[in-house]
Formats: sequence, C-alpha cells, structure tokens
Amino acid sequence: MRTISLLLSLIILTLLSSCDVQSQAQLGNIIKQLPIGYPTTTEIGLGLKQALEIGTTNGANQLSAKDGFLGNLAIKIFFPPEAQKVEKTLRTIGLGSLADNVILTINRAAEDAAKEARPIFISTIKQMTIADATNILLGNDDAATTYFKRVTTAQLMEKFRPVIANSLAKVGATKYWGDAASQYNKIPLVNPISTDLSSYVAQKALDGMFIQIAQEELKIRDNIGARSTTLLQKVFGYADKNKTK
Repeated sequence: MRTISLLLSLIILTLLSSCDVQSQAQLGNIIKQLPIGYPTTTEIGLGLKQALEIGTTNGANQLSAKDGFLGNLAIKIFFPPEAQKVEKTLRTIGLGSLADNVILTINRAAEDAAKEARPIFISTIKQMTIADATNILLGNDDAATTYFKRVTTAQLMEKFRPVIANSLAKVGATKYWGDAASQYNKIPLVNPISTDLSSYVAQKALDGMFIQIAQEELKIRDNIGARSTTLLQKVFGYADKNKTK
C-alpha cells in the first residue's frame, strides 16, 4: 500500500509539472479523492519549505550568536592544518596567549559571517520546485543539506569571503595571525608560513554552517516534537510512512 501510494504521488507530481491548466484541474480533483491525511502537492511544497525555513533560521541564529562556533567542538575553527606547527611552536616558546587569540578571533569572524547565510538559504527555499521539495521530503535524512550544498555553496562562499575578511580585521584576527606568522617565521631554519587566512576561515565557516543545518534537518525528521505546526505534522507524518529507506 505504501509503495502504491508513493508511486501515485510521484506520477501526479510529474504530470502536474507538465500538463495544461485543464488537466491540472482534473488531477487536482483526483488528489482530493485520496485518503484523508494524504498531503496535497501544495501542502508538500509548503510544509517542506516551512520546515527548511525554520531549520536554516535556527541554524544561522545559533552560529551567529557569541560562541556559536567557538563553543561547539564539532565546528570550532582551529589553526589551519598546515599551520598547526606554528601553534605548537608558539606555545613551546611561551607565546600561547597569541595562539589563543588567533583561535578566538577567527571563530568570532565566522560567527559574524554566519548571519549572512540566512537570506541566501531563504531565497533558495523560495525558488524550490514541487519536485525538489518532494525529493527532499522523501529522500535521505540529509537530503535537504545535500541540496543546499549543491545549490548555495558558490553563492555562500562569494558572500562569506568579504564578510570574513572584514570580520577578521574587525575582531583583530588579521593582526594576531600576522603577529603569529611573523613570530614563527623569525625562528631559524623554519619554512615560512603564508596561509590565506580569509579563505581558510570562510571555508570552515561554510562547513560549520552545513553541519548545523544537517542537525536541524534531523530534528524535524526524527523528533516529532520539533514539528511545531499542523502542516509540518501532516507532511512529515506522510514522509515517515513513504520515504526512501
């Protein structure tokens, strides 16, 4: 029964996207005759978009708050891998506070940039088609996150880069990083470090954003209590019965 229901749903969605107005009206009448509790295509689109707006807003708000990155070990930003020897050396020669300031300020810069993500996510959500929404709704647990990565990564990175650069300067990270690199490069026989800090922090901020969005997506999918509206309960209740295993 679930398989038949799912196939019927997908057939109707496909036909709706390609048929004329009269045929759409006829199909609409068919949908009305489906079992009670079965969401219409409009409800699927609206419900999924509502869930994603809630999730992305929560994610952006949490990351843009103080310690949104710094206080979350899953996404906290540390020295770049190729510069970890810089941190180790600085701590060894008694400049641990300088290393701490670098870590503190690059995370503050990421938190500052995170607030720029919400409008981009919201714009992407509004442009979703019914087919996009249904594929996400009935897809894997990270289907929405995967969709956002594919559709928004380039735009987010373009937006993040200047914000990160400004934030790094504003919170003092540029200075601390410059001081750290300078102190390290003065050490005899070391290879000078020349990491592009802005690009590194922008990429890490983007990675952290998608990790947070994935967590928000799971809340809606797995936690019935997180389905805060009747529409979300109906649409995701339907998804629970019919999504791809």
